[in-house]
Amino acid sequence: MNQVHARFQVDYPDFSLSVDLHLPGRGVTALFGPSGSGKTTCLRALAGLESTRDTAVSVNGVVWQDDARGLSLPTHQRPVGYVFQDGGLFEHMSVQRNLEYGMRRVPAPERRVSLGQVVDLLGIAPLLGRKPGTLSGGERQRVSIARALAVSPAILLMDEPLAGLDAKRKNEILPYLERLHDDLEIPVIYVSHALDEVARLADHLVLLEEGRVVASGNALDLLTRLDLPLSHGDFAGALVLATVSGHDAEYHLTRVDFSGEGLWLACHPVATGQQLRIRIQARDVSITLEKQTGTSILNILPATVAALSEDGPGQVMVVLQVGDTRLLARLTQKSVTALNLTVGTPVYAQIKGVAVLR
Repeated sequence: MNQVHARFQVDYPDFSLSVDLHLPGRGVTALFGPSGSGKTTCLRALAGLESTRDTAVSVNGVVWQDDARGLSLPTHQRPVGYVFQDGGLFEHMSVQRNLEYGMRRVPAPERRVSLGQVVDLLGIAPLLGRKPGTLSGGERQRVSIARALAVSPAILLMDEPLAGLDAKRKNEILPYLERLHDDLEIPVIYVSHALDEVARLADHLVLLEEGRVVASGNALDLLTRLDLPLSHGDFAGALVLATVSGHDAEYHLTRVDFSGEGLWLACHPVATGQQLRIRIQARDVSITLEKQTGTSILNILPATVAALSEDGPGQVMVVLQVGDTRLLARLTQKSVTALNLTVGTPVYAQIKGVAVLR
């Protein structure tokens, strides 16, 4: 079975990181947590850039380090693509020469990706003749990702690649990161403290706090677990995998289906039958006991209350079961009391179409 196994301990005078991770061998795993939780240190340890102990690292069956057997590949021999926050490009080289520099690290017979493939995947053909100093922040990061892929890595490590970008540049580059998710055959380990990025990109999620793993598992499941901090507060929300079933050109809406139900959302230029990852924030979901009519709310879904938990003074987080999908609704305690909501109560979840996030 393809898998990334990473067990190690890193010790600093005022901080220690101790993890034993078993991650999917393909797709995007997000390391999520507050600053100082150990996310970047995990990446550096995987790449062999940190002094570790009690270490065992293997990537899809290939052992990189096993302290018990006295085995350890040095950093330069680990087939890693690493994308840093600042891009790390050579300013005196053109974009094309930056990419060629990465490719020269790999003997021709071992190259699994061509320069043309990398250029097409990140959409950087118009940038090849330019110097990094002339690129926007989003363009620089696309080039940085392309250079990391040019070394034909067995794993791609990404350390908060969108952290320095404004909202416009983030939205510019996110579709390219989604292409990596869909097209790459290798595992991607993505560090972030931005929940919107994690929800949009991650299949698997590792929650870190103070150098320890709090939870590790399917991103859809962890985002709605009331025993985890992810499912509380203003930014809590559920991740839904839905299939595009049609478009309403007159009103610029897209219809998606999941769990036997449908949602209308702001129009997306996506072909019918394609899968979408959508995020529904808890603060955008309201609950009624009867199905409403004469309302502006486009999406009214039958649901069952699956769990409730306090979410701050006077606030309650409610887990709603819609078929085999879970949603979150953040309500006032007064509303929960007035509706007499308990586990098992049949309700209707109301979701504004303009509130559904892509």
